[in-house]
Amino acid sequence: MTRRVTGPAGGNPMPSVSTAPSRREGSASRDRAAAAARYQRVRARTLELAAPLSAEDQCIQSMPDASPTKWHLAHTSWFFEALVLQPHGRGYTPFDPAFARLFNSYYESLGPRHPRPQRGLLTRPGLAQVHAYRAHVDEAMQAFIAAAPQCAWGQASGLVELGLQHEQQHQELIATDILHALSCNPLLPAWLPAAQPVLRLASTPAPLRWLAHAGGVAEIGHAGEGFAFDNESPRHPVLLQPYELADRLVSCGEYLDFIEDGGYSRASLWLSDGWAMVQAQGWRAPAYWLAPDDPRAPADGWQVFGPAGVHGLDPSAPVSQLSFYEAAAYTEWAGARLPTEFEWEAMGDAPGITQMTGHAWQWTRSSYDPYPGFRPLEGAASEYNGKFMVGQLVLRGGSAFTPEGHARRSYRNFFPPAARWQFSGVRLARSVGA
Repeated sequence: MTRRVTGPAGGNPMPSVSTAPSRREGSASRDRAAAAARYQRVRARTLELAAPLSAEDQCIQSMPDASPTKWHLAHTSWFFEALVLQPHGRGYTPFDPAFARLFNSYYESLGPRHPRPQRGLLTRPGLAQVHAYRAHVDEAMQAFIAAAPQCAWGQASGLVELGLQHEQQHQELIATDILHALSCNPLLPAWLPAAQPVLRLASTPAPLRWLAHAGGVAEIGHAGEGFAFDNESPRHPVLLQPYELADRLVSCGEYLDFIEDGGYSRASLWLSDGWAMVQAQGWRAPAYWLAPDDPRAPADGWQVFGPAGVHGLDPSAPVSQLSFYEAAAYTEWAGARLPTEFEWEAMGDAPGITQMTGHAWQWTRSSYDPYPGFRPLEGAASEYNGKFMVGQLVLRGGSAFTPEGHARRSYRNFFPPAARWQFSGVRLARSVGA
């Protein structure tokens, strides 16, 4: 996600988006029918993710940087209500005016907000009322998409797509936030029992290969038709020096070698702030790893807590739940470095490159800054991304919980360097001729 993220979703802001409607073929009625169908699919997927969770599960908040599932369900509905229905839907009546304060995330222009660290205290409204709120907004949105005057639809259609992309960011945040919450439960319960693939405990990853890039001028940023967040633009040239990028992500087995070689006890491998975090937080492994002597581990050897509960560490799986500090320390130990976000994007779909998306977000060495000529969106949407462009690092790619079709090569996720409850991993890079 580009949210909180922090990044954008309910607690963290993830990447931002441009609301200019893309040119589409076909009649206006087909365009609206497609928008209505897409709206229904995205909204239904959010409920599917929450369905295995109890009402108690959906109310808890395990840390200030996470949000309860119930809050995500309500906030994504508020987004459509506040940015589409109230300004553009003629005669729309809010479900409950008090919800504006409860479920506004960080939009200063849209009024006061309940403090983010206290979202877990919102036992009221109950889950059933939040579902009723979603149904109210969905009915109004479908009516708006179908029957709004063309002038109103022309003004709001980009915001509808932004709202759907925003909801997809929150779908990933539902996964990351509930996983953190359940990791705090001594029982380490499963969330999605069917999500864990068959373990390959004796497998090893394919040998890492280095893919070369000659450097030169690369065009960076979103191009062409289709949706993109505003932080992916403007497209601009960047000068790259020759470099190499690993063809795959670092595996759990390789990261375990780092641990067993004293990676968490060697200050020379760490950035100063990272070493301070290791000492203050007692980090000795990625988040959700259980050491062999951990009393919560149900079996011998290293174990990992995930959506399906606790399972044996798969050495071939990409390592995940790493902070930027851990990713940087590993690259130092491995005699490599993290790629810049521009190197990552420029390598793109080069022959032989794998795991660019669908496994883990990949930390880069690039700070989350505006591209040359960046301008935020107009209106309330101007707060979506630009104001988070300080103190954060860019991640590229996408995780197993990034919704299908939501990721693209130019997508910029962002988090503070200590964040490690997200599905974040590492890909090695190195300079050529240095």
